[in-house]
Amino acid sequence: MMLDKDPAAAARIASALLQEEPGQDAATLLLTAACRRLGNSADALDAMETLALAQPASAVIQLELGRTYAACGRYAAAQAALERALDLDAGLADAWREISELCLLENDTARADAAYLKYRRLATDPPELAEAYGAFDQNRLETAESLAQQRSREGSQTQRVAGFTLLAAVAQRRGDDLAEGAALNELLRLAPCDASAREQLVRLMIRQGRVDEALPLIDRLLTVEPNRRDLLILKAEALQLIERPESLGIITALLAEHADDADLWLIAGNQQRFSGHTGEAIESYRRAIELAPGKGLAYWALANLQPLGDSPEMLALMQRQLAAASPDGYDGTCLEFALGKVLEDRGEFAAAFEHYARGNRRARSSFNYDARATTAFVQRFKATFTPRFFAERMEWGCEDPDPIFIVGLPRSGSTLLEQILASHSQVEATRELPYVPTLARELAGAPATAAHYPEGLARLSNAEVGTLAARYLASARRHRLLGRPRFVDKMHANFMSLALIHLMFPRATIIDSRRHPLGCGFACYKQLFSAGLNFAYDLTEVGLYYRDYADLMDHIDAVLPGRVHRVHYERLVAEPEAEVRRLLENCSLPYEQACLSFHENPRTAQSLSSEQVRRPIYSEGAQHWRHFEPWLEPLKSAVAKKNGGH
Repeated sequence: MMLDKDPAAAARIASALLQEEPGQDAATLLLTAACRRLGNSADALDAMETLALAQPASAVIQLELGRTYAACGRYAAAQAALERALDLDAGLADAWREISELCLLENDTARADAAYLKYRRLATDPPELAEAYGAFDQNRLETAESLAQQRSREGSQTQRVAGFTLLAAVAQRRGDDLAEGAALNELLRLAPCDASAREQLVRLMIRQGRVDEALPLIDRLLTVEPNRRDLLILKAEALQLIERPESLGIITALLAEHADDADLWLIAGNQQRFSGHTGEAIESYRRAIELAPGKGLAYWALANLQPLGDSPEMLALMQRQLAAASPDGYDGTCLEFALGKVLEDRGEFAAAFEHYARGNRRARSSFNYDARATTAFVQRFKATFTPRFFAERMEWGCEDPDPIFIVGLPRSGSTLLEQILASHSQVEATRELPYVPTLARELAGAPATAAHYPEGLARLSNAEVGTLAARYLASARRHRLLGRPRFVDKMHANFMSLALIHLMFPRATIIDSRRHPLGCGFACYKQLFSAGLNFAYDLTEVGLYYRDYADLMDHIDAVLPGRVHRVHYERLVAEPEAEVRRLLENCSLPYEQACLSFHENPRTAQSLSSEQVRRPIYSEGAQHWRHFEPWLEPLKSAVAKKNGGH
């Protein structure tokens, strides 16, 4: 549009039209808009006021008059004109946007957000991005990204906002948190009242564990839409992550108004479970099933909390619901895993494995995953981090010994280790902190350059490593609510960043939570995870991932002998006191009997193992995987393969 690309040319054309036909409405509007873009609104104000007096019933003219007043700094007059425009046409999207901008100038954020929300609901997508939208819908992400980038650089304000919105969506679909966050921050700089962008940023922050940053943004969203159910649920789930007691209160209040909402009962059950209220959680899951018999996730949650093997009625109900479920729907996937668990509890291992296998095939078909990428990463890791690399950086990093990093694979006993350590008077558990992965993603950069990580660590200076360590400690400090000297970070995948961790914290404790590959691998395979962990849904891929993890840890043992303390789950459950004493000694902590009574610790365990750590150590489960050994050959073969032998 000429007005956006060349307002001076538009002004010349409008002036020529007015010379030929003075008083022409369209030409007057064009001239006023062009002058406003050129910073000469005062020159056109008289003509705009005359036009508004002549046509007081024109919403478009009142809109342009309001814009002109605003450009001249006459904000009260601008507000009045814009309100007249909306009285004439409440569906005039641009008038709501202009009012939003005026409210921001007055620091009235709530009114600004409310007005912009109305604008977003009325506005149409810029036609200039139609091709980009089409490419996105067809999953041609490179094309969509290229077109969106062009508009975000060169387009009008509206086009730039739309461009960054699409760039954020592309990054989200790719799983590129860095690019998504960058696009959303730029979008909110251009459109600070965009609720959709703010909500997407909140969800990104929660995925990254930045709950403290997300909560004020959720409250801002709720100021405009205080009764919006999904925002209230989002706040409750965020509060649950940081163990705030008002979390369950929000869901309870929602249930008082929506007692027949199965999703709310399911969420309530999850919160009650993590808080240790097992009986209440069971009742909530059962209530969800009563209200929505096809709700697969409720069966899966219930089966993991209460043995259902002695209930033929429940088994029959689950089988009927699975038969009725959509072949490619998530409910069916959940029911497959739930039936696997019920039949496993009944000792029907062949039938249980068949359901686990079908559930995993369904889950695996929903995403892309290439196991070779992990192997390639490990090979680059080994080539980069040599004995010489660490010897040259021996005095680097922060001397602070506070962090205790637990690394390894899921289902390896890491939650048990965390609970044991958290029962010590000098240690606080902060669960799976996202801050090392965040630093690693930043150092890796965009997906196009991510292959340069971890080699890029070699370019860091001592000062830069110190800055990274300080950032990590500052971020972790928000989670250290008890003020204890030491804290546990149980982010499993931090094993991929052990070189970075060692550089930042050469005196920190690193614990490798290790379990038999078939026991750990099958425990992952039979678990339906809420997000990520894409290696876990195929036995061969689970085995390859375990092999790569063990290969990387072997390398660390070779180049940094004794740096990592390894705890074997099977030894821990067989000889708990001896292993706990070794663990505490490695952490430079005195032995405390409370560490063996970890099941009495009232802290909330935000983990799939939350129920297990409320019971004393028991050794029976360590070898349970052997019931399924006849079907684990793909896992066994993959673990045994030599490096590079995919």
